[in-house]
Amino acid sequence: MKVLHRRCAGLDVHKDEVVACVRVVKRSKATHEVRRFATTTRGLLELAEWVQASECTHVAMEATGVYWKPVWHVLEGHAELVLANAAHIRNVPGRKSDVNDAVWIADLLAHGLIRSSMVPPTQIQEMRDLTRTRKQLTREVVQHTQRIQKVLEDANVKLSSVVSDVLGASGRRILQAIIGGETAPEKLADLGDGRLRCSRTQLIEALRGRVTDHHRFMLRQHLRMIDELERSISEFDRRIEVALAPFRDDIERLTTIPGVSTTAAQVILAEIGADMSRFPTVGHLLSWAGLCPRLDESAGKRRSTRVRKGAPWLKTVLVQCAWAAARSKETYLRAQFLRLKARRGPKKAAVAVAASILVAAYHMLRDKAEYRDLGPDYFVRRDSARVAERLAKRIRELGYEVQMQKAA
Repeated sequence: MKVLHRRCAGLDVHKDEVVACVRVVKRSKATHEVRRFATTTRGLLELAEWVQASECTHVAMEATGVYWKPVWHVLEGHAELVLANAAHIRNVPGRKSDVNDAVWIADLLAHGLIRSSMVPPTQIQEMRDLTRTRKQLTREVVQHTQRIQKVLEDANVKLSSVVSDVLGASGRRILQAIIGGETAPEKLADLGDGRLRCSRTQLIEALRGRVTDHHRFMLRQHLRMIDELERSISEFDRRIEVALAPFRDDIERLTTIPGVSTTAAQVILAEIGADMSRFPTVGHLLSWAGLCPRLDESAGKRRSTRVRKGAPWLKTVLVQCAWAAARSKETYLRAQFLRLKARRGPKKAAVAVAASILVAAYHMLRDKAEYRDLGPDYFVRRDSARVAERLAKRIRELGYEVQMQKAA
């Protein structure tokens, strides 16, 4: 097999140490030298000096949790770095050791058998950290809200049955009164807004429960946690606005896609970046995001058409945008959703719409173009003859004769 890199290195990265193997080819003979380095800053600097002294042109390492990031930052600029998916470079079973792993990675790199993972610039990595942490904090708010509903159910207070948002203005006033010791359902009902969909009688009956000091303590702690989380989320929002200031035009452009909100546009930009040159085609981006069918074929038969595993932070947001786009009237994305829903079901239709949103985002970011909707009648215009034939067939099934003639 042809050797592409005559001087390269493979790294087996762990929490406390890095096992490095330098592979050098001299006169068609490959030699390996293995050393161990600590993952402290001093140790990583020694690793960088050794790699540079060995004149390595390429260095490969596995994407092991977050442990690869400090190694990447130290070695960046000393050689061309390759980040490999651990599932793609598994060694032969029964030969598992740190040294063997490092030698194996170096051999694969030398022959060009490692497919590099995408590592965005530092600015995009920081935006990813911000948007992902904000999403985690939002999930924690939802979890505490569910725990509040659980405490209310334990006290037989059916507030969530008559109020759509327990943490809305009316719900918060009622919860604060319950925490303060108020037990009369009539007085608690007076705190509800007149715009609530339930009647006053229904609200009074829902608030008639058996609240104890234990319930009040639990409600107080959950509300305090929610208030603190919401303050943190506001700080993250401000930080994200500052970080995304250079990409404000791209975000405004992405929000013109049906179903894509400002928050979703920020996540899309943080996950894929603004530079589309790292993806040769839009198909490469769809494959990386996991929004295309996997290639699983044997003996001429397709065994599975499930979507590939891809970027989970990006895929979930795009699917949420797809469900929102499916409700936007008079748009191409809604027409696509309804067309696929009838044949493949709503979930697969949502994934297909999510892929269409990502395709549009790719071209808009690459070409700095505005979003142009194809229209709700795009499929009818594209396949007018097929639609006419289908309708004519349906009329014949009902017992009528049809003669089709194209209008002048």
